[in-house]
Order: sequence, then structure tokens, then C-alpha cells
Amino acid sequence: MRTPFHRPRPRSVAIGALALLLVAAPFVPRGGGNDGSLLPSGDETGALAAADTAGAGTVTPALQAEIDRVVAEGRTAGRVSARATPGRLAADLVRCADFEGQRYCLGSGWTTDSQSEVQARTAAAARTVSARLSATATDTGDLDALGTLRRDAALSPADRAAAERAELTAAARSVAKVWLLRHEIEGVALPAGFLARHPEARATTTASGSTARTAADRTKRLGDYPSSASVMNTRRVAEQERTYYCGPTTMQMITWGWTGTQRSQSYWAGRLGTTTDGTGISDMVRVVNDATGWDNARHAGTYVPLDIGDYSYAQWKLLLMRHIVDYRAPLVLHPILLKKWYPYLDDDASGHFQVGRGYDKAGRRPTQIGYFEPWNQQRFDPSEPYISRVQWRGAYKSYRANLDHFQHNIGV
Repeated sequence: MRTPFHRPRPRSVAIGALALLLVAAPFVPRGGGNDGSLLPSGDETGALAAADTAGAGTVTPALQAEIDRVVAEGRTAGRVSARATPGRLAADLVRCADFEGQRYCLGSGWTTDSQSEVQARTAAAARTVSARLSATATDTGDLDALGTLRRDAALSPADRAAAERAELTAAARSVAKVWLLRHEIEGVALPAGFLARHPEARATTTASGSTARTAADRTKRLGDYPSSASVMNTRRVAEQERTYYCGPTTMQMITWGWTGTQRSQSYWAGRLGTTTDGTGISDMVRVVNDATGWDNARHAGTYVPLDIGDYSYAQWKLLLMRHIVDYRAPLVLHPILLKKWYPYLDDDASGHFQVGRGYDKAGRRPTQIGYFEPWNQQRFDPSEPYISRVQWRGAYKSYRANLDHFQHNIGV
């Protein structure tokens, strides 16, 4: 179990004030609780929203001060050479913010890893990519570590600061959603005064005067969920038209499922900022939030990239089931495509995006996960086997493929 992190550098007055406010609730590591939830503290105003989710919140002065600090550190680095070593690039470009006791790292998302740990694994992944550039590995469209670092390094200091500020602002507005995920999946108590600070997480009142939140929602375990469930129309699927289009195709299917209208993959590539190097997960969750209603209070709330590196298989399944049953919304799966986890592959491939949309545990061992697979290797090499869009596969293999990705995160 990880211990609470402590930043060695001084905080601003505003951040210090927030730290005093949260003294009763320090940074909470993953994996320390059960697969259910704990009650929030007794001094709350109102009740938690149905299914424990939250929309975008307000950027308080304390949150703004932390955004400013992280952006200022990047401006201090000035111009960064894209030809620098992976270690140098990671040190200059991978920085993390502390938002109300939760850590967000640029380009990676919410994590319990320290900034130095995220920098180290990003640099290691970038070195691996650099070593295999001349090899025959198949890239399906996830923006890998080296591509991410070189993309950010190519920006001017002003453009990079603007991009970082936008990403960090979106993260700061989603901190309530992250606390709720920790609460329900990891069994972590909410900090004192949580609902007073985050009205976006409060339950609304129905016409009868009762709240939408039920006591059962607070205590759900794996066994409390139905034997199977799914979302999304299986006719609204597509295979990626370019080798590096797994992100745009995943987004095409997610938005098609919400709007009922199919937009082209090139349209979504433009919205996502996809290049021939691929698409980043922070852009995937950004566009889900911007272009659909899956992020509203009746569904998943604000989508976030969440590091599941410390999650047990039971916690990962609980996250999947909550998303499908309680949120009634798809997930942005983020595995690495390796033959040992996906037998339909002819060759090992890169990091990847898929649409998580169901599970089935009825009389089946192991539990299966349902997802839409954008990758069809036969489209690009007719000699290889066809891969179907609608997949039902062993959930444990998807879990391991998620863990094997260097970011081990997921869009929820």
C-alpha cells in the first residue's frame, strides 16, 4: 500500500489553506479498501448523487494556484528539444498537480504514483519505443510515450503552456468525480466537507421529494450486480480506416451511440488532434465530455483518465460493472494489443483504444467483457484473419492488457 505523498517544495498560502481544510483526509492510496464503499463524514449537507458521479465543478482559488504552479514550472523550462533523450523529455514535460489530495499528471491522468515514478515509467516506455522504431511492430493508433513527448516538445513555450493550462483546468473541475470513484471502488471515506465544497456531487430531488440516491448504491459489491448488462447498439460500429485511427474510430462509435448520427473518422481525428503518431487518452476523455451527454449527471459524470495500476481484478470488474449498470455509459478501454491477451491478433501491436460496453458473469467462468474493437488487421493485410467489431472475451485478459500498457489507465 502506498503512503500519503508529501510535496517537498513550499506551497502557496492558498494551497496551504486547503491542506488545513483537508487535514482529516490526506491523499488516499489505492488498493487499501474493499470493493464497496464507505459512508461520507457525518457533517455533509445533502446526499450523494445517484450512482456516485459528478459533473464539472468550480475551479477554486486554491485549485487555480496549483494550476498556475505547474504551468509556471513548464514555462521555466523554456523551449524543449524534441531530439533530447527520453529521460530529459520526461523530466521537462511530465509534471503533476495536487488537487485536493488527488494527483493528476499531464498526459497520463489521475494516479497514485509520484511525479518521479510517472516520469520514470514514461521515459522507460519512450526508450522502448525508440529501440523498436526499425522493427515490424504494428501501431494501431494509441499515441505512445515517445510520440507524446516529442509532440509536446515541438510546441512553443506559449502554446505548450496554453495546452497544459487547459488540461489541468479540466482536471481540477473533475476532482469530485475522482474522489467518488475512490469512495465507491476503493472503499475510501470522502473527506470532511466534501459535499459542501462539491455541490455537483449532490443528489437532485425527484417530484415526490425523495433523493435519487439509495442506500443500496452505497454498499454494492460484485455480487449485487446483475448477471449481465450492456449498453450501445451493436449495429453502430465501424472498423478503423487508417492504421493509426483507433482513437477516432472509438470516438466515432461512442458518439454514434449517444447521438444516433455517424460522423466520419476524419472528423473525429480533427477533434481529437490525431496525427500519424496516434491519439492520446487525455484527448479521448476531453472529446467524450465535449461531444456527448455520456458525461451528464444521469450517466457517468465527467469522464477522466484513471490509473488502475494498483487495482485488483475485483476492483477493475467493479469499475466496469458500475459504469455499465449504474452509469449506463461506455468506457474508453486503453489496453496494449498483445497476442497473449487477444488471440485473434496475428501480430503483437501497440497501445490501443476500444469501447467498453458490457459484461457477462451468468454461469460463465471467467467473467466476460463486451467491447467494440475498431482494429481489423485484415483491412491492412488480406492474408491475416478477420477481427469482428463486436467482441465478448475473458475479462481477466482485458484487465491484464490494461495493466500491461505503460500508462495502465482507462477512460471512465
